[in-house]
Amino acid sequence: MSSYFFLEDNSVETTVKKYLKKIDENSHLNAFITVAENYALEQAKIVDEKIKNRTAGKLAGLVISLKDLICTKGIRTTAGSKILENFIPPYDASLVKNLKNEDAVIIGKNNLDEFAMGSSNETSAFGKVLHPLDNSLVPGGSSGGSAVSVAAGLSRVSLGSETGGSIRQPAAFCGVVGLKTTYGRVSRYGVTAFASSFDQVGPIGKTVEDVARVTEVISGFDKMDSTSAPNSVPDYTQFLNQDVKGLKMGVLKECFDEGVDPEIKKSVLETIELLRKNGAEIKEVSLPLLKYGIATYYILTTAEASANLARYDGIRYTYRNGEAKGLDEVYVKSRSEGFGTEVKRRIMLGTYVLSAGYYDAFYAKGQKVRTLMQKEMNETFAGLDCILAPTTPNLPFKAGEKLDDPLKMYLNDIFTVSANLTGIPSLSVPCGNAKNGLPIGIQIMAKSFDEGMTFRVGDFIEKNIKILA
Repeated sequence: MSSYFFLEDNSVETTVKKYLKKIDENSHLNAFITVAENYALEQAKIVDEKIKNRTAGKLAGLVISLKDLICTKGIRTTAGSKILENFIPPYDASLVKNLKNEDAVIIGKNNLDEFAMGSSNETSAFGKVLHPLDNSLVPGGSSGGSAVSVAAGLSRVSLGSETGGSIRQPAAFCGVVGLKTTYGRVSRYGVTAFASSFDQVGPIGKTVEDVARVTEVISGFDKMDSTSAPNSVPDYTQFLNQDVKGLKMGVLKECFDEGVDPEIKKSVLETIELLRKNGAEIKEVSLPLLKYGIATYYILTTAEASANLARYDGIRYTYRNGEAKGLDEVYVKSRSEGFGTEVKRRIMLGTYVLSAGYYDAFYAKGQKVRTLMQKEMNETFAGLDCILAPTTPNLPFKAGEKLDDPLKMYLNDIFTVSANLTGIPSLSVPCGNAKNGLPIGIQIMAKSFDEGMTFRVGDFIEKNIKILA
């Protein structure tokens, strides 16, 4: 029919209409905050004409959705918050420009935990997102809308964002593939900030190949982002369809201790044994500082969130209380009404750890631990190609089950935060199902800017593991 990899039907327009119909049929999942129907159909017609003239880009035919904290010119961008409920950006994020340049079609903006703060997609001002396999369960967060969109077939790929596991965790919960890119690999220009030294955008897809192809397009240096890395971007498809013979893989000891669901442990260990039988060299490795990961992560990210969210003051482009009198009252009432409970909690915690008398005891010490964790990770990777671990310690849980206990909720990220604290890439791929049919994910961590290794191993697992439907 066509040499265009992402073209699913006779035309992009026909494909977009099918996705729009499916979005409408699955509106109860609440995976979208904004469906850009007219925009998507207009873009589809343009791309169809380019395909006809053989001038279309690498992503021609790709129907993609975006986590709703990525700025899109003329399309509402809310960050899942009442305070940005009516914000329409006048510009595109750099990665959106990259997608458009290669003729991807953006179909809408996915629901998320407010300002990406959450692990269950229950904190959005626009309502919670439901798990596609069991609507009583959470899909994971904060990129839950993106993961559900892909898992339920509402878009072929979605872009999520990660601060502490917010791509990989919902990908594992929903049985799809999710990549946390190396810090600096993808431009953050136009991406609403939560914690600037942690945040990274990455794709969620049904296959490793889909994720690899999109990663190549959104990656690369951007002069608009001072944290953007100048490293060259390879053709990631060259890492697919390879074996794992001779690869040296570490298995993270701390991720198999008490507290890990037995079914997750069994499935991940069976996957590791599959890799061993196919020629991979497996050795147990340890990250003793991992036990400090959650505490360090929440001290540092809440401090950055406190600073980043100070800009939402009710004065410029955000929600404003119309009855407030005087500047102070505008600030207080607008922020009190515009922010949700979890965002307020993290702002307060971050302000506390940055305050006089506590800065050295908490924030400065957290930065020191982060540096030590980076050193430990680099030393552990010596002689290794990748490190393997479960993506999550538990299966998807009931909606509302952990909302009243923030500490239990935060512990969902215990296996993912190390990659965010150290800036390395990590890919979550499905590796089995529990007895109740819920998906299980394994993550492949690699050295900085070696996303190719995660694709090589992830693609091998995807093509060789037997997962019961």
